Amino acid sequence: MIKPKKLKPGDRIAIVSLSSGILGEDACRHQLELGIRRLESFGLIPVFMENALKGIDYLDKHPEARARDLMDAFSDDSIKGIIAAIGGDDTYRLLPYLLSDADFIENVRSSPKIFTGFSDSTNNHLMFHKLGMTSYYGPNFLSDLAELDQEMLPYTQKAFELFFRNDPNRIIRPSPVWYEERTDFSKSALHTTRRTHVEKKGHVRLHGSGIVTGALLGGCLESLYDAYTGARDQKQKELYERFHLLPTLDEWKTHILFLETSEERPTPVIFDTYLRALEERGILKTVKGLIFGKPQDEHHQDAYMDILKAYAVKYDLPVLCNVNFGHAYPRTVIPYGLDMSIDFDEKRLMINEPMFA
Repeated sequence: MIKPKKLKPGDRIAIVSLSSGILGEDACRHQLELGIRRLESFGLIPVFMENALKGIDYLDKHPEARARDLMDAFSDDSIKGIIAAIGGDDTYRLLPYLLSDADFIENVRSSPKIFTGFSDSTNNHLMFHKLGMTSYYGPNFLSDLAELDQEMLPYTQKAFELFFRNDPNRIIRPSPVWYEERTDFSKSALHTTRRTHVEKKGHVRLHGSGIVTGALLGGCLESLYDAYTGARDQKQKELYERFHLLPTLDEWKTHILFLETSEERPTPVIFDTYLRALEERGILKTVKGLIFGKPQDEHHQDAYMDILKAYAVKYDLPVLCNVNFGHAYPRTVIPYGLDMSIDFDEKRLMINEPMFA
């Protein structure tokens, strides 16, 4: 994998709205201003790409404008990192603009940049993985930099600070606490504290022993399901097939699959449907192991783990759950394509190589 360089104070960071355009709405003005201050507190210079703040309606009608922002960010040598504003549900609509542009593809490969985001950003990450560039399933602008508490959530802040370091390896430890999702994101919620719980489970081993090593690949389970099945929009499946974005089974053999569920909190029945789609394509019996992110608000967590354990036992698939990435708060950074070792006896995860060039 081609790795970008780490960040340093003074770097210009692009903010892009590649799915939902909510960052440009007046109702988010207080979050926009807060996120800017947080980026500046890291010594970074936020750069909002031309269309990033044009709002929900405009960006829904103009996926080509969203794609143009990402292309422009990669063509600008002064920009060192890119942060997704938030997720959404139709990032796949950018794919034909991006992957039909030879200059964009060349820029990604010759001048890689940090890209971070989660949820529907899975579509961007799978594209970058296909192009050979490491990207990072991690914090986005609205959910993390613009966290309404007095400060960023400490565990998430430490995760963001990883973009300024390049340790030879990194252990991913469980957060000592977890936070409930907010129900109020209005200006009146500024500086209010999230409801906090002591983490009682830590990393949970469902199946497996010893040490398993493989390259990381995955994302939001709903996004992967839609990419494979076209359940949300058949055009998404067609685009993935056209550009060969999904790994072959031979490629999955060398990977550890990471999965997490969205804020939609699928019922256990739907969760099983999603996993069955991966099973039917041979993925669950092929990958070297699986890590599963903590569900938001621990919703359906026990039921999810029961379902996962059945698949794990069926395919002798090593599975570790309750890892802090994805839609639950707080969240860490999972690098695509990099080598991870999971010690299932110790329930320990380690990234075995530097995250950056």
